[in-house]
Amino acid sequence: MQNQILDKINSRTKPIGSLGKLERIALKVASIQGTLNPDFRNPAILVFASDHGIAEEGVSPYPKEFTYKMVINFNRGGAGINVFCRQHGIKLRVIDCGVDYDFPDEYEIVNSKLGRGTKNMLKEPSMSLGLCKEAIKRGGNFVLKEYESGCNVIGFGEMGIANTSAASLLLHKYGGYSIEECVGRGAGHDDNGVKHKLEVLKIVSDLYNPTSPLEILATFGGFEIAMMCGAILKARELNMTILGDGFIATSAFIAAHAIDSSVLENTIFCHASEEKGHNLMLKHLNAEPVLNLGLRLGEGTGVAIAYPIIKSALLFLNEMAGFDEL
Repeated sequence: MQNQILDKINSRTKPIGSLGKLERIALKVASIQGTLNPDFRNPAILVFASDHGIAEEGVSPYPKEFTYKMVINFNRGGAGINVFCRQHGIKLRVIDCGVDYDFPDEYEIVNSKLGRGTKNMLKEPSMSLGLCKEAIKRGGNFVLKEYESGCNVIGFGEMGIANTSAASLLLHKYGGYSIEECVGRGAGHDDNGVKHKLEVLKIVSDLYNPTSPLEILATFGGFEIAMMCGAILKARELNMTILGDGFIATSAFIAAHAIDSSVLENTIFCHASEEKGHNLMLKHLNAEPVLNLGLRLGEGTGVAIAYPIIKSALLFLNEMAGFDEL
């Protein structure tokens, strides 16, 4: 089938390769769907939100209360991800995995709390292995629900103060990079803030020596990252097209890849983040991002912004004339 798809791409009325990255995207999506005429149906982005115990150590320039305040902003439709999902007709679903706040029942926030934030990694692992497995299971169930409603393309976002610390440690442990290479400014640290963050995460890194992919995720991850990992694994199982976002989301892809390396066969990475460690993540996964706009917001915004470009790859394949029609 791949040769047939390539023949169709190359026979459109254009010089071979002249649409650059769009041609590679078209090949990938058509190969995932096993068709010469791929299409996206009912696109969705799931945003997972959780607090992090390590925030107690001042590793973020923002207090943890910003997690629940931003989730309220999602509910009101006022965040970046709301704007871009509305613009491109993408369904948005926000899931509370472990925010230290009780949202009113009338909010359109899915309550899937595993706790009121993870544990402080400086004192104990983020979560138990049992909780990690439950997070993975729940994330998969959320994807299954979208799939059963007709969705075949899905992206993921996150919200959680201090979650760049978790993502940095996951990159360090899964990728084998030094902790110094993995730690960046996060939500906007100055040089002193980055220095303090690095000092804390060095101590955390030395405290534990997990060996299996699940143990690494449970020790250093967040509820939102673990749930996203499960969502990625289920989307691969269902043969959906999976859209990756920035630094935090890609840490979930690294975890999922450590569990099942075939997830990359279904994944398009939407952008290269401005966060220091993201290029290392993309290198580790041998991934080519669609965009490089200096983004570092998270929330799944990179997915929503890249979506119409990715869709353009399908449209040229389906709607451009072939040379045989001239």
